[in-house]
Amino acid sequence: MNCYPAPSPLRCKISTAVMANVWGDLDLLLDSPSSLTVTSTARGTIKEKAGFKAAEDVVALRKAIEGIGTTEKTLVEVLTGRSNAQRQLICKAYQEAANRTLVDDLKGDTHGDFEDLLVALVTPPALFDCHEVIRAIKGPGTTEETLTEIFASRSNKQIKALSDAYLAETGRSMTHDLKSEVSGDYATTLLILAEGKRDESTNVDPAKAKADAKALYEAGEKKWGTDESKFIDILCHRSVPQLRQTLVEYKALSNKTLQESIEREMSGNLEDLLVAIVKCVKSVPAYLAERLFKSTKGVGTTESVLTRIMVGRSEMDMLDIRAEFKKLFGCSLYSTIKSETAGSYGQALLKLCGEDD
Repeated sequence: MNCYPAPSPLRCKISTAVMANVWGDLDLLLDSPSSLTVTSTARGTIKEKAGFKAAEDVVALRKAIEGIGTTEKTLVEVLTGRSNAQRQLICKAYQEAANRTLVDDLKGDTHGDFEDLLVALVTPPALFDCHEVIRAIKGPGTTEETLTEIFASRSNKQIKALSDAYLAETGRSMTHDLKSEVSGDYATTLLILAEGKRDESTNVDPAKAKADAKALYEAGEKKWGTDESKFIDILCHRSVPQLRQTLVEYKALSNKTLQESIEREMSGNLEDLLVAIVKCVKSVPAYLAERLFKSTKGVGTTESVLTRIMVGRSEMDMLDIRAEFKKLFGCSLYSTIKSETAGSYGQALLKLCGEDD
C-alpha cells in the first residue's frame, strides 16, 4: 500500500438514492446487452497500435530499463499504448534480444504498485486472472472479496481460459484448490461458477421466469429461515436474459428486488457473492464501477483492486465502466484516479482510463 498525498476535498460522494436506483431499476434491463457474454473490444480504451513494430518497442524498453535510473515514463507510454496481444509479441522479442524476460526486468527495476501494474500489463489476461486467484487463496486467510469479484463478473469463456491457465501454472485443477480454501454455501456457489457452465441461451422462457421467481420468494421472504440452495441453483445456472426476466417477475411478485431480499435473508460471504451475481446479471460495468469507487473510498486506496479492474477491462468495456462511474457517483473515474493516486502508477492508470468525462 502506497502512501499518497491527501486527496482533493472535491471528492466523489456516493449517493445512496442513486445506488438504490441503479440496482433497483429494472425497466430497461430486458433490452440491454449482456455484459457477461460480450467479447467485443469496441468499448475498450486500449486499442492495437497502428504501425506496431515489436523490435522498436524492445529497443525503447531496454534503453529505459538498462540506463542509469529507469525511465518510467517510457515504460508507461509503451506498455499502455499497445494491446495485450502486441505486448505478448514485445515480450517474445525482448527475451530474444536481451536473453532475459521482460517480466524479470520489470520486477528488478520497478517496485510496489507500479511494478504490479506493469507486470499485469504484460501478462496474458487469463494468466493474470489466474495469478489473482492464486494470490487470493495462498497464505494466511483467503481473500474472498477477490474471488467473488472474479467469478461473478467473468464469462464462461473467461472462466474456462482461467481454469486452463491455472492448471498449466500449478499442475492442479483450480476447483481442487478452491475446495480446500473455502467452505459452506459460499464454497458451493463459487465452485459452480468456477465450472464456467452457465446457460448461454438468449431465449427467455417467461413461464420459467415466473416459476423461478415464485420458488425464490418461497425459499426466502415467504418462509421462516432461508433455503439458500434454491438461490444458488437458479442464480448460478440460468442464462443472463432468463435471470433478468426472473428479476422483473420477482419484483412484481414480492414488491422487493431480489437483491433486497438476499441482503435481508443472508449474510457474510454468501450474501456478498449472490448480490455480486445479481449485480453482474444487471450490469458488469456498473458492478465494477462500484468496486473501483469503494477501492478509493475511505482511508487509503486499495491498489490491487484498481490495478485488476483497470488492466483487466481496458480492452473490453472501460468506456462503459467510466459512464457508469459518472452516473453513480457524480464525478469522473479519471478525476478520482488523479486525486487518489500519484507518480508513475497514477499516470499509467490514467492512460488506461483514457479521458476525463
